[in-house]
Amino acid sequence: MPLYEYQCAKCEHTFEKLVLNSEPDECPECHSPKLERLLSLPAKPGTATSLPTACQSSGPPCGPRCSRF
Repeated sequence: MPLYEYQCAKCEHTFEKLVLNSEPDECPECHSPKLERLLSLPAKPGTATSLPTACQSSGPPCGPRCSRF
């Protein structure tokens, strides 16, 4: 199921919608049928969720994941 981002031409509300067989019929805010599908780019895999695995600091331990504990 594709997830698309739309902007209403009337009230400029931006929203996402799962689209099964056709375009969404109206804006969820003002119920206008004039919608524009926006270009959405996926995030690069691993950039938003990657956490450091080793502390590179010479100061005090930085937390529970610190490799110097």
